[in-house]
Amino acid sequence: MKDQKKIIGRTDKVDFPLLDLQDIDAKVDTGAYTSSIHCKEIKEVGQILECRFLDPTHPEYNGKKFTFKNYDITAVKSSNGKVEVRYAIRTKITLFNKTHSITLTLSSRDDMRFPVLIGRKFLSGKFLVDPQLEDQSYNLKS
Repeated sequence: MKDQKKIIGRTDKVDFPLLDLQDIDAKVDTGAYTSSIHCKEIKEVGQILECRFLDPTHPEYNGKKFTFKNYDITAVKSSNGKVEVRYAIRTKITLFNKTHSITLTLSSRDDMRFPVLIGRKFLSGKFLVDPQLEDQSYNLKS
């Protein structure tokens, strides 16, 4: 039998085990196709992408520099129609005590309340969104 879709709320707290980040606030956005994470100090050095996730003002900021040999460059259209070119990485995300692969675009989300945006490319086939709910996955953590 196929896995039943989990019901996720409009926000949750997620873990990125490969990035050493836990309980990061995320906004679930069915209007966004891609998922993104707040990232600073993004630079390409040769064929390697370097960055730091979140920023020193965030309570979960760990200051670690991450490097990626496999990454993409993609165009992302915002809700106002403006196209922005961003780096994209593949990593792991844990929700409802299950770890999934996810593609994240790297973006400065300084002006945003949530450092992570989860878009419908990741949600599709796995989750149903109930906008009245919050922290459904986080509340199940032991």
